[in-house]
Amino acid sequence: MPEIIVVATISPKPGEEAAVRDAVLAAIPQVHAEPGCGKYALHEATGDSTDLVMIERWESMEALGTHSKAPALAELGKALGDKLAGPLDVKTFTAVAAGDADKGSI
Repeated sequence: MPEIIVVATISPKPGEEAAVRDAVLAAIPQVHAEPGCGKYALHEATGDSTDLVMIERWESMEALGTHSKAPALAELGKALGDKLAGPLDVKTFTAVAAGDADKGSI
């Protein structure tokens, strides 16, 4: 069964950037402890954008489904409240390994 890669873009409202970043950072240790979590890493946009991007790797769609109902995500949703400029943009993928095995996939 292929691992699932998730790319989730989080767009804070102006003035809410620090609060959104802090809320996501607070959730990370709990998510790392969830079954099937291989990667849950926060990235900040460069340049003028204030977007945050989570790059995630889950051992299966089932593990990702469990994550979507886990307490950490529920708490994060409450903490984000109305601090986002719009809904999360979440996309799921499976890797297409190419070239060097260590460099060709996440």
